[in-house]
Amino acid sequence: MSGNVYGGPANFVLVKRRPIPDNRRPMNPVLKLLIDGGSLTTGQMAQVAGLTEAEVNQHLEQLKQDRIFLGWRPVLDLSREAAAAMAVRAVIEVKVTPERGGGFNRFAERIARFDEVESCYLMSGSYDLLVFVRGGSLQKVAAFVSEKLSTIEGVLSTSTHFMLRCYKEQGFLLEGGEVSSARLTVAP
Repeated sequence: MSGNVYGGPANFVLVKRRPIPDNRRPMNPVLKLLIDGGSLTTGQMAQVAGLTEAEVNQHLEQLKQDRIFLGWRPVLDLSREAAAAMAVRAVIEVKVTPERGGGFNRFAERIARFDEVESCYLMSGSYDLLVFVRGGSLQKVAAFVSEKLSTIEGVLSTSTHFMLRCYKEQGFLLEGGEVSSARLTVAP
């Protein structure tokens, strides 16, 4: 089996910045495999798409130049690494008043620039933005929310949820992760 380009792991995540503008043209076969294939190596993609591995690498280079494919990201189970497990992760629901002429985009871009922010999404429902953050401690995440995030003009409210334990990350079960099909015991 061949490895991935850019020294990436066999399991990766596609990050897509903008849609492909013309829906009439056929989708790039490598992009389709990145979206559907999950954890295929470049050699496996070549076999499935009927391309050579060099052609797959060319497609990946073009997707990178077009800023559609932004890189490989490993899936890590940090609970097994004491120093990394000390990092605190939180999910923050943010309600904002959209700006005239900028809507939610300016808020999202401003929030996404903070070093603590891992991801930021515009959402439908009872809040506007969903923000994933990481900090060295509960206090550091709380300080980020109270001193940086909630003080941005136009932020109406925040609701912070601390992640206590991860059972599945990007499609991978963690901590041995065998899913039991047995029913749980229920006490009367």
